[in-house]
Amino acid sequence: MGEEAKRYAVVTGANKGIGYGLCKKLALNGVVVVLTARNEKRGLDAVERLKEFGISDLLVFHQLDVTDPSSVASLAQFIKTQFGKLDILVNNAGVPGGIVNGENVLRRKRGEISDWNIIVPQTYELAEECVEINFFGAERVTEALLPLLQLSTSPRIVNVSSRRGILRNIPNEWARGVLSDIESLTNKKLHEVLREFLKDYKEGSLESKNWPPVLSGYTMSKNALNSYTRMLAKKFPRFRINCLCPDFVKTDLNQNTGFLSIDEGAESPAMLALLPDNGPSGLFFSRDQEISYY
Repeated sequence: MGEEAKRYAVVTGANKGIGYGLCKKLALNGVVVVLTARNEKRGLDAVERLKEFGISDLLVFHQLDVTDPSSVASLAQFIKTQFGKLDILVNNAGVPGGIVNGENVLRRKRGEISDWNIIVPQTYELAEECVEINFFGAERVTEALLPLLQLSTSPRIVNVSSRRGILRNIPNEWARGVLSDIESLTNKKLHEVLREFLKDYKEGSLESKNWPPVLSGYTMSKNALNSYTRMLAKKFPRFRINCLCPDFVKTDLNQNTGFLSIDEGAESPAMLALLPDNGPSGLFFSRDQEISYY
């Protein structure tokens, strides 16, 4: 394959889980993949583990902390120097925004418990971290890599999201209105919604200000990510930009209580990363089915 025909991808949060499975799938499709992780040792170990699939010449590790602007800038510089362009960006790095209790997740599946605040107890600090990684981190990486994606003949952005990111999960009408008005949505407006949410949470006003009462940080971060996806798709019509809920995959995020394997969970993000030029853009998928943002 000539240099000009090669495709280059970045996957964030890729030393385990869906990100790891996706790196494998993309490399098996001939894509040169930059596997990124916050922890250098874990990232290098992941690349080592993937060597058994005969794809080591298509994998490279680069350290990335999505919350650190200098780390993001370092990645962008590396891609510019090494490849000169980027074709695929998958924003996969994420945290649950609470303390996942695996046993209680299983109890919920058996119908014995329904209160998410028991299943995933949350705190302001965890919600703040969740918003910082799940939304601001994805936005930071995307904005830094957009100039390199614009040099691609077939740019793709895939944002790994969740069904919690459906707008009806936000009782706050003002926030819902801002996030749903894609015609006038801006990064600044997205920031305002999340800052207001965090301010109210810190002040103990989640309920009185009509913010999501359970999985609050996760719900707000994924709603913001979904709205950002739609906003970008409108702004860059040549790109194929989509978000998805990979469904309930066995990962550390849920203490391996999911029902899909890592390989199964990586199928839908791989499909969106490898879309043809006439493929959909600005849509929200649950696995391979389009679902509503509302």
